[in-house]
Amino acid sequence: MSQKIGRTALAYARSWHHVDATNRILGRLATSIAITLMGKHKPIFDQSADCGDYVVVTNADQFIVTGRKKEFKVYRHHTTRPGSLHEITMQRLMERKGGAEIIRKAVSRMLPKNRLREPRLARLKCYEGENHPFKENIVQLNSLPSGPVSEAIAKAKEEKEAQT
Repeated sequence: MSQKIGRTALAYARSWHHVDATNRILGRLATSIAITLMGKHKPIFDQSADCGDYVVVTNADQFIVTGRKKEFKVYRHHTTRPGSLHEITMQRLMERKGGAEIIRKAVSRMLPKNRLREPRLARLKCYEGENHPFKENIVQLNSLPSGPVSEAIAKAKEEKEAQT
């Protein structure tokens, strides 16, 4: 047979997705971004192949966390030297590095811990505001849907602020 059967370059072509993080729950947002970065939404998904897409996140500082996680969630890292466990709360990390770093950490911890993790994270672009340099690349706008749960939380938050 002269016809090539199998996966073609077109099937592995990467598209760009845009996600607006405004009033989205952090965990649900990170899960949908991780699925897109891995390529699980494609019919050609293979665990050992990197077939995911690019994701551009705007308004990265306007996500929602439930409960009191902003004050009590702690990010830890250790430098392997005695007594060098560093801890920082989500609120403090948000002040220092912004919401983009929190989204990047959440997505990173949802990706498989293997050799494909760093190249997948390199395709995640997070920005604090609406502006980003990839506007001409984006093919699929708002491809990751916002759920009714995040809209209800945002509405309740607005009502609470209006009362005070």
